[in-house]
This record gives sequence, C-alpha cells and structure tokens, in this order.
Amino acid sequence: MRYSMPLAIGAAAMALLAAQPAMAGAIVDGFNSNAFPANDDGATGAIDMGFTVNFFQEFRSEAFVSNNGYLTFDSGQGTYTPYGLGADYRGQPIIAPFFADVDTRGDLSGLTTYGTGTFDGHDAFGATWLDVGYYSEQTDKLNSFQVLLVDRSDVASGDFDIYFNYDKIQWETGDASGGSDGLGGTSAAAGYNAGTGAADSYYQLPGSLVNGALLDGGPNSLVAGSNVNVAGRYLFTVRNGQVVAPAVPEPATWAMMIAGFALVGGSLRRRKTTVNFA
Repeated sequence: MRYSMPLAIGAAAMALLAAQPAMAGAIVDGFNSNAFPANDDGATGAIDMGFTVNFFQEFRSEAFVSNNGYLTFDSGQGTYTPYGLGADYRGQPIIAPFFADVDTRGDLSGLTTYGTGTFDGHDAFGATWLDVGYYSEQTDKLNSFQVLLVDRSDVASGDFDIYFNYDKIQWETGDASGGSDGLGGTSAAAGYNAGTGAADSYYQLPGSLVNGALLDGGPNSLVAGSNVNVAGRYLFTVRNGQVVAPAVPEPATWAMMIAGFALVGGSLRRRKTTVNFA
C-alpha cells in the first residue's frame, strides 16, 4: 500500500537525509574510560572536556556528570526528582538526556560512564548510562541512554553539537519520586536549560514529566523518535551560544518524515544527599 505525502514534507525529509550522515544505532561506543562506582545520586567533580563550548554566552571547558541522567556546568548536582526544564526552571545550566532517579547499586545495573573521544570526525565528550536501574536498587527494568557534546570549533570558536542517544527506556520514575515499579509519579524530563529564564534558552522534549510518554512504546517514545535520520537520536546544534537546530517533531510529523525517508530510499525518597566523586 502506498502513502501520499505533502511535497513540502518530502523535500524536508530529503534535505534532512542530505545533511545527516547515515549511522546505525543510537548509542555510540566509547565515552566510557571513567566509571562511577555503583551509587545513588552521585555527581562527579569538574571534568575537562578537552575543548570549550559556548552555552548561551557562557564559555565552558569543564562539566559535571550526575548519576541521575544529566550534565551541569557550575557544580556537581544529585537532584533526583525531575522538575520541568521549561520557562519556569531556575538553576544552574543543565543538559539532560534523561533526568530521573538513576540508582546503579542493584546487582544487575550497569554503571554510569564518561570520557572523551571522537564523533563524526570531531572531538567529543560524552556520558553513557548503559542498562541502569532506578531507586531503590531496582533492576527489573533498565534504561540505556547517552549524551554527547561534540566540538564544532571548525565552524566558530565555542560552537558545538548536543546529541541525545537512546537505546532502551523501560522505567521513568524512582520510588522516592512517587513512582511504583519504575512507573508513574513524577516522570523523567529531557532537554536543556541555561537557567536564566530568557526566551529561547531552554527546550524540553515532548512527553517530559508525562506518565508513560517517554517509555518504549509510549506516545513520545525516546527510542522511536528523532529529529535526524537515526531512531533514538536527537541533535541540537549550538552556534554562537544559541541552539539553532530544529526542535523535535511531534509524533505524527516524525511518522511522516519516516515515510519521506522510505520514499527517498525507494526512489533512491528519602534523604538524598549528593555524593561527589573526583
């Protein structure tokens, strides 16, 4: 059965294919030269990323990795119940592929890892949460996700790309955030925020804080969606300190874009005290 598609959507899909390299899989190997010990609510000390990024007119060469699914730039942070990353957020600058109550102390949980490497020929810094459990020490459901900051100083000083990569999202909430068996309560959020409240300095992925939305099979499934041509991968291009890449399309739009790709191919708790690790 054939599906018709508006010409504008088809053209956009073709342009997107031309602009993005074809890559298999979402999570990138590597970026795991360092690992947290198994922990709950840990955060690293300052890590040298190996290059400088301009994130909303603040130049940063160091980042802090939180076990709870995000990067910060001013200090390590162990906040575990996600809060909205939209206009009302006030706090330190944050980049969060999956802000939720990760707990890697369970016997079957993987560890949070981080390190430097290269991606698509450019220097990069990344953190990976591979097969991680949720509070408290639960591993009946596991998540796998990653954030990459990719140096694009070849374009201009401080320019960089943000990639969110997702392979598996089975839980959304820790027990201390109102959840039960990893579900419900205050569900995970994903996005970025400069922390100032200024217009165009934040973005929250559709489905954030909505029960069931970001899970595998959910209406805003992170592993099924994308704004590039790899399912589970989201790109945010930062130029001159501002994010200029298009936002993540709504599910219906993404389905039309996938159809466009096919046409192109066919024709072509508790206390929660932050623990800091060096």
